[in-house]
Amino acid sequence: MRHLSLPSLALSAALSLFATVGFAGPQYIDETGFAASGYDVVAFRDLEQMSPGAAQPEAVPGKSDITAEFNNATWAFSSEENRDTFLSDPEKYAPAYDGHCAYGVAQGGKVPGNPNLWRVVDDTLYLNINPQVVGLWEADIPGQIVSAEKNWIKAEPKKASKKSWRKMRKNKGTFSTEAPL
Repeated sequence: MRHLSLPSLALSAALSLFATVGFAGPQYIDETGFAASGYDVVAFRDLEQMSPGAAQPEAVPGKSDITAEFNNATWAFSSEENRDTFLSDPEKYAPAYDGHCAYGVAQGGKVPGNPNLWRVVDDTLYLNINPQVVGLWEADIPGQIVSAEKNWIKAEPKKASKKSWRKMRKNKGTFSTEAPL
């Protein structure tokens, strides 16, 4: 399993200046009624992460009968083992920015995160809204994270997005399996 590393000490120092409690705000929940649209957030760590510019593997659907509660939301998992792993450290596995699009937060807003447009950076899961945004995000991941961390301070207390990433034309073809199962 390969994960993108951000080796710059200057970037790490900048990120620590902007560190926030990223899971205290309203969690993004779409029409499924589940956080991360019912996909298993622990399973991302087992998927092979592709290089920027290449499509990531699809997210692993969770099961509606294997769930946990965190941040006022229900999370679905593909196995009881993954659920237990999540419960051991939910902030480690939950996506950054309460499941909202990382690029959107970098731009100062809260828009839905599509769990099939993901990247793990320094052991943090980031989601984006559509394939076009993924290209913008991947053009400067370290810079986008710095901007998002700075903007999250203002965006975090705002209401969660109510939009559905699944209903956006630009997301056609970004998933083939509905979640949760």
